[in-house]
Amino acid sequence: MMKISDTIRLATRMFRTRPARTWLTIFGIGVGIAAVVILVGLGYGLQGVLLEQIVFGDAMLSLNVLTPPSRVVVINKENIDEFYNLDNVQDVAGLASFTSLITFEGLTGSIMLNGVEAKYFNYAGVIAMEGEMFDDRETDYVVLSSAVLKLFEMEPVDIIGKRVSFKTFIPNNENDDIQEMIIDKEYIVKGIIGDEASIFAYIPLSELSSRFAIPYYEKARVKVTDRAFLDSVEAKILEKGFMVTALSKTVDQANKIFSGIQIMLALFGGIALIVSAIGMFNTMTVTLLERTKEIGIMRTIGGSPLNIKIMFLTESVLMGFLGGVVGIGVGVGGGLSVNFLLNIVATKLGGVGMDLFRFPLWFLTFIAVFSAIMGYLTGLFPSKRAGSLNPLDAIRYS
Repeated sequence: MMKISDTIRLATRMFRTRPARTWLTIFGIGVGIAAVVILVGLGYGLQGVLLEQIVFGDAMLSLNVLTPPSRVVVINKENIDEFYNLDNVQDVAGLASFTSLITFEGLTGSIMLNGVEAKYFNYAGVIAMEGEMFDDRETDYVVLSSAVLKLFEMEPVDIIGKRVSFKTFIPNNENDDIQEMIIDKEYIVKGIIGDEASIFAYIPLSELSSRFAIPYYEKARVKVTDRAFLDSVEAKILEKGFMVTALSKTVDQANKIFSGIQIMLALFGGIALIVSAIGMFNTMTVTLLERTKEIGIMRTIGGSPLNIKIMFLTESVLMGFLGGVVGIGVGVGGGLSVNFLLNIVATKLGGVGMDLFRFPLWFLTFIAVFSAIMGYLTGLFPSKRAGSLNPLDAIRYS
């Protein structure tokens, strides 16, 4: 049996005898691997860009209950209590929303004023882009959406800590009258929520309920005790005529969609990988022809067919693995370079940086192992053929 050190020395001899061809083959495999790494990395990046805005934890255990547009039923205090008394429901947080006017330093604009308890933020997955969210003990604070800043042409640093006031319009359930309610208090801006599409503000629900009777809630967050009970609780709420959505289902659907996208991108990259594998197979076949006489000599002096096969397989696995390492380096380096340039451009334009390409460690490990396996499979036929050569015919080969 040939020593491992001898096998490795013979398998790596191609780097000394045919360095140009060997490295070109490795780089050819690297190009195919890099194509797969970059395309799949793009898929993971797009998935991350979408899902990183979602706050998990309590938000994944909550149902978003909405008053239907027809308002055949509305969420009132009695409904909130009913939701809370449902089996497997841990907590409920309502949101009261009213058309209002916001005034800041003499400027006035239209806004949706939302009254919530602090726990609503956790259940809805709402976080502050700048500053902080208020808690239930802080009744003098307000949190604004970033769209409000555009209304006043302000930056977060210029408005956090400043005071704003509100005039609210309260609908009457018994008729179509609208009651105008001036809230005789100024609130300190504590935080900014990243939302460029909607102009709204959050204040403590107690600040509204202490001034007037809340006719109904626009929505409520129902937190269940375990994710397994989301469907059953949702069905019970739907029976009452309300609309229900769940963040967990949205995340699951998004993950399924992106899994399909990643598979499609990997298939496109696989085309380049197949071409690289064909090139490697051709190299190993040529190597076999060039070393036929050498194989005959090795067989004559006692080398077994298994020794010959192991030598060729070691060579092909090594080339495949090195090709994978090169491909990973090119793919990751290219993706991170694009991320770096995009972040620079986004920062200069006043936007938020993002990672368009992402490369999970487990995926890169899989690619490295896969490239070695590909090298093994590519070398199977040449190694089998080399091991089956007749020693006398091989020695006479020229």
